[in-house]
Amino acid sequence: MNIHEHQAKDILREFGAPVSNGVVIFSIEEIEKKISELKSKEYVLKAQIHAGGRGKAGGVKLIKNKSDLNIEAKKMFGKTLITHQTGPEGKKVKRVYIEEASDILKEFYLSCLIDRDTSKIAFISSTEGGMDIEKVAKETPEKIFTTKIDLKTNGPSDEELEKIVSIFKFENEQKTSAIKLVKSLYDILIKKDASLIEINPLIVNKSNKIICLDAKMNFDDNAIFRRPEILKLRDFNEEEPAEIEASKHDLAYIKLNGSIGCMVNGAGLAMATMDIIKLYGQEPANFLDVGGGASKDKVNAAFKLILADDNVKGILINIFGGIMRCDVLAQGVVDAAKEVNLSVPLVVRLAGTNFKEGKEILDKSNLKILSASDLNDAAKKIVEAIK
Repeated sequence: MNIHEHQAKDILREFGAPVSNGVVIFSIEEIEKKISELKSKEYVLKAQIHAGGRGKAGGVKLIKNKSDLNIEAKKMFGKTLITHQTGPEGKKVKRVYIEEASDILKEFYLSCLIDRDTSKIAFISSTEGGMDIEKVAKETPEKIFTTKIDLKTNGPSDEELEKIVSIFKFENEQKTSAIKLVKSLYDILIKKDASLIEINPLIVNKSNKIICLDAKMNFDDNAIFRRPEILKLRDFNEEEPAEIEASKHDLAYIKLNGSIGCMVNGAGLAMATMDIIKLYGQEPANFLDVGGGASKDKVNAAFKLILADDNVKGILINIFGGIMRCDVLAQGVVDAAKEVNLSVPLVVRLAGTNFKEGKEILDKSNLKILSASDLNDAAKKIVEAIK
C-alpha cells in the first residue's frame, strides 16, 4: 500500500526525523486559512499523487510569496499530471501539500527496504540525491553504498550505523543527526510494517541542518490488518477502480495495458501465463490470481472484473487444480459468461483435481469456449483467436 508524501512526513515527524513545516490542503476553500500557519517567506507547492516525476510534470513549484501561493495552489487543484509512472491517462490532483522552502546546500539519497534475496533490511546511501537512483546505479554504481541489517538483531549496530552514513562524510552534529535518522527509519520499517522508505533528497540546508525534503513509503499489504492506523491513510482516488473491486473479493489483481485477460490460480503460474502470452506476440491485460481455494462466486467476480476492461479482446483461463476443483471453476466461468453475454474469445486450460468434470461442464455450456491441452497450446489458441 502506498501513501502520500505529506502522510509519510507525518510518520517521520512522529519518529523524530527532521522534516520541514507544511500543511496539506484538500479543498480550495482551505488554502488561505492553512497557509497562514506557515512562517517562511518562500514556499514549495507539491501535488499529492502516488507517482514519481511530479516536478517534471509541473507538480512541484517554488513560490516566492503568499499571494502567488494562493493563485498557484488554486491552479494546481484538479490539474491532471502525466509522468513516467502515471501512464498517458495521468492522475488528477485532489490534494496539495505546501511546505516552507529550504535553502539547499547539498542533496543526498537515503532509503531502507526489505531485501527479499537475503531476508535482511537494506539501507541504500548515495551522494546523488534528487536523481533517479536506478540511473545512478547503472551509470555510477560507485556512488551507491548498500548496508544489509540482519533482522535477528535489535537494529543496526554502531558499526553498521557508521557504514550507512559514511558515504555522506558528515561530521559532528550532522553525523549525529544522520545516525538518529537511520535509527528512525529502521523503527518505522519494523513498527509500521513498511516495505520501503525512501528519502530523496535528504538535504543539508545553509544552516547545516539535515532535512528530509521528500519522502516515499510503501507498506506490506499482508500485514495491514494489524496496522489500522496505516490503513486509514489509504487513498482510493489513487488506486485503479478495478483493483479496489478485486480487493473486495480477495482477488490479487493488477491492471496492465494488454489485450488478453488472464485468470490463473497461483502467482507463479500467473507469471508464467503472462510470459507465454508475450512469447506469442501479445500483451496480458492483467495479472489475476484467484487463489488456491476460490469459490464459484469468487471465480464469477474475477471473470466480470476481466471483462470490465474495454481493452480485453480475449481471455485465457489457466487453472491447475490442487486445492481448487476444476469443476467449481468451470461452473463459475459458465455462470459469469452467460450473465455478461460473453462476446470475446475464451480459451480454457484445466489440469488437476476434477479437470474431466470441469471440461464436461464447459463442453455442455453451449458457449464458444476453446479447450487447450497445455499452456503452450492455450497461449497459441488465444493469440490466434483475437487476430
